[in-house]
Amino acid sequence: MATAVVQPTIPKEHFLNHEFGILSWLLTRDHKRIGILYLFTITGFFFVGGFFAVLIRLNLLTPNGDLVSADTYNKLFTMHGIMMVFFFLIPSVPAVIGNFVLPLMLGAKDVAFPKLNLLSWYLLIIGGSLALWSLISGGVDTGWTLYPPYSSAYTQTHVITAALGIFINGFSSILTGLNFIVTIHRMRAPGLSWFRLPLFVWSLYATSLIQVLGTPVIAITIVLLALERAFHIGIFNPAWGGDPVLFQHMFWFYSHPAVYIMILPGMGVISEIIPCFSRKRIFGYEFVAFSSIAIAVFGFIVWGHHLFVAGISPYSAMVFSFLSFAVAIPSAVKTFNWTATMYKGSISYRTPMLYAFGFIGLFTIGGLTGLFVAALGADIHIHDTYFVIAHFHYIMVGGMVMAYLGGIHYWWPKATGRMYSEGWAKLSALIVFLGFNLTFFPQFILGYLGMPRRYHAYPPEWQVLHVLSSAGASILAVGYLLPMIYFVHSLKYGEPAGNNPWGASGLEWTTTSPPPAHNFEEIPVVTKEAYDYAEAPEAAFV
Repeated sequence: MATAVVQPTIPKEHFLNHEFGILSWLLTRDHKRIGILYLFTITGFFFVGGFFAVLIRLNLLTPNGDLVSADTYNKLFTMHGIMMVFFFLIPSVPAVIGNFVLPLMLGAKDVAFPKLNLLSWYLLIIGGSLALWSLISGGVDTGWTLYPPYSSAYTQTHVITAALGIFINGFSSILTGLNFIVTIHRMRAPGLSWFRLPLFVWSLYATSLIQVLGTPVIAITIVLLALERAFHIGIFNPAWGGDPVLFQHMFWFYSHPAVYIMILPGMGVISEIIPCFSRKRIFGYEFVAFSSIAIAVFGFIVWGHHLFVAGISPYSAMVFSFLSFAVAIPSAVKTFNWTATMYKGSISYRTPMLYAFGFIGLFTIGGLTGLFVAALGADIHIHDTYFVIAHFHYIMVGGMVMAYLGGIHYWWPKATGRMYSEGWAKLSALIVFLGFNLTFFPQFILGYLGMPRRYHAYPPEWQVLHVLSSAGASILAVGYLLPMIYFVHSLKYGEPAGNNPWGASGLEWTTTSPPPAHNFEEIPVVTKEAYDYAEAPEAAFV
């Protein structure tokens, strides 16, 4: 007896086609469209920052740095850092994926403040444009940390323009965090209690707390830097009666929690992917949820490990060292619980799961090498070396970007109603993983051998490691370019995905793909726990 196969279909009207024209996008208050606007915007910033990275690696192919001058090199790594940290990494998962799926996960029709949501995107555009203008008009050469007194008294580059761009972008981050907090508190579907929330929502909640409480500190710091530079007020410059270590305290009080603004949402993405492709409820749900809050709290009390060689007292350094080791505990809780979730699970090796595997491996290396930086004795040797660059990139690129790409692949069928090419997607994930390790693992060795970061030239005996790193960067670039090709291809030629191609358990999978403008025909009522894969539908694409 023949069995009819029902092909999934794409609804005739959805959020992408219910209105047409440029103004319908530029003035939209639909959180899904705003998420897509963020996607295009930060992708542009990513490739600008990536272009600077390419030039940096090309310059370091030769010991004498023959591609650009030392001054130009200073501008390249500064603009690479500013674009990547402030205009890609910080807004990536919260602003793109968070904006798109948070109301869907909560069973809400939109975020609490749709107009503020659109304003947040415009503030990112304005801030990023100012940062790009500072580049076009001559660049900035202070490093992305903008340390005075060089930044406030000596450099002749466009520090104020870049700092103003970061300052404005900070308001985008604050408004997004405020919006998410109110949305999570006030707009959950009936029956969706706190301990039925998806773990991605918990991670966005913890991230939003950091955005709202921490970002004003960097805003104030930038204002003080601008005042000192414009009016020679002695705040940070010791020649005028200021204290440069005060700037480091204020800068890192925000910028270390900002690391968790970047990585916490990525952890939330992994907490969605692993149960789905293991077909199991996540192990230790409550511990994973509270570990997000713990990371947010610890993030505010460990900034001092950036100042171990800056002249702080040995007693405060010991306290910060202990706390920096302690912050590894909630991160380890997540990692072990993800591993326990996969144990005896029915694991499907789809592309999002491959990115989850990559995240766990690379984030673990990044976290363990962070313990070296937190140790007082070891930090004296490796501070401001390529070891720190490698550690930071294993956390941010190996961790956050892997999670970001995993999340994009996971929710792409929901956003577009189309499946991408699984073969090309798996190849891309493999290329990214291999290219990343070839790029940054040699930098651990360089840092251990004593290569300082931000140097234009280096001794010839280190050339082999730099060549390996630059070769890895070229492979990594291919891995990042491939998704753009097969994602665009899927928009027209991809198979219809259906409402729930992965057989996932969240509310976002109960509406159509792509979702309608108002998300749900009826407000859903939640009657079961999160990640109940005993009753979850079978995956349409396995």
